[in-house]
Amino acid sequence: MQTAANPLMPIPGLIDPVPVPRAVTPREDGRVDLMGLARDQIRAVLESAGLDAKQAKLRSKQLFHWLYHRGETDFEAMTDLAKPMRGWMAARFVVGRPTVVEAQVSSDGTRKWLLRSDDGQDYEMVFIPDADRGTLCVSSQVGCTLNCRFCHTGTMRLVRNLTPGEIVGQVMLARDTLGEWPRGNMGGAAEDEDEDAPQYSTDGRMLTNIVMMGMGEPLYNFDHVRDALKVVMDGDGLALSRRRITLSTSGVVPMMARASQEIGVNLAVSLHAVTKEVRDELVPLNRKYGIEELLQACADYPRASNARRITFEYVMIRDKNDSDADARELVRLIRKYKLPAKVNLIPFNPWPGTDYECSTPERIRAFSSIVFEGGISAPVRTPRGRDIMAACGQLKSASEKKSRAELDRLAAEKQAALG
Repeated sequence: MQTAANPLMPIPGLIDPVPVPRAVTPREDGRVDLMGLARDQIRAVLESAGLDAKQAKLRSKQLFHWLYHRGETDFEAMTDLAKPMRGWMAARFVVGRPTVVEAQVSSDGTRKWLLRSDDGQDYEMVFIPDADRGTLCVSSQVGCTLNCRFCHTGTMRLVRNLTPGEIVGQVMLARDTLGEWPRGNMGGAAEDEDEDAPQYSTDGRMLTNIVMMGMGEPLYNFDHVRDALKVVMDGDGLALSRRRITLSTSGVVPMMARASQEIGVNLAVSLHAVTKEVRDELVPLNRKYGIEELLQACADYPRASNARRITFEYVMIRDKNDSDADARELVRLIRKYKLPAKVNLIPFNPWPGTDYECSTPERIRAFSSIVFEGGISAPVRTPRGRDIMAACGQLKSASEKKSRAELDRLAAEKQAALG
């Protein structure tokens, strides 16, 4: 349940002393938003509102099904609740969705939404359709804790962490838009149910995978990301398998083992370089948790196996990290730590103000071939959504340009905060 918080609080997990404004704006009508709450949390708010324990347990199970399995937002449509109960709930609760400020569709079918929270903060999510899957790229923060120099989001200040409701709400909104909720009633006898209503049916899913690769560093919002993904994976709700969810980190080493134990989804690591000098520049968190420490944490990741390989994300930047020597060193490092891994090679996606350029197609192919010859899968990711700034590294809710001096100053401030 969301409650008011102090203006500043440390990152969940108390790993780094980065202050994160997290003021929660209460609804003007006083109702409680149920979105993002787990079954036990729904039961607790029902008891707080006056239901006895037995009623609260029953109603929380029904509500959880309606919210997350059926995608329903209107209490009047919840046909296995008696009509007086529907009215009682509507007076006290609401099932929220993020406000859509702008929705764009790329020429390749990629969709991007600019979303706004109740307290006026903007963040983005992206849906990428493919022939055999549909992947939703979900944000975890407004802005970002980190300052990866090739990433547009990294040029933003961190405003605050997204709540579990705001994270789950992105998945719900995507399924709303794709029309993926079951149609008809639940098919069983309900207190006020129309016996002639259509029976329950389930449509095929377009949204099959989730990647926590949107705005923000998920492991610097650990508690909220964990709680949101548990709701998403619950078999009585959205029921998305943990094998279809990938969490991407820039290398917050102390939180990686905890992520495996408490969340258990697939792991992706934003590597992007194989030497200290270059990774210090591209991913400045490397100055705190170096490559060797990061790769050892990957080797120790409890859920890593040949069946569930760790994905290393490697953005291809011209004359920076794309040489044959870089490719050979990447192979050497993965072999040294005996990592069950694959490498996603990502052509650099340009954004206003960047000093970097994408590697040439020929250089990317040569790099990929060396890694493949080393016995490691290294597919080249096809850029998607570039024309609407929806590609990897392009997400940024504000469109203002910053000078190089301003970008450098902001990067220095973030690095000082991280230590």
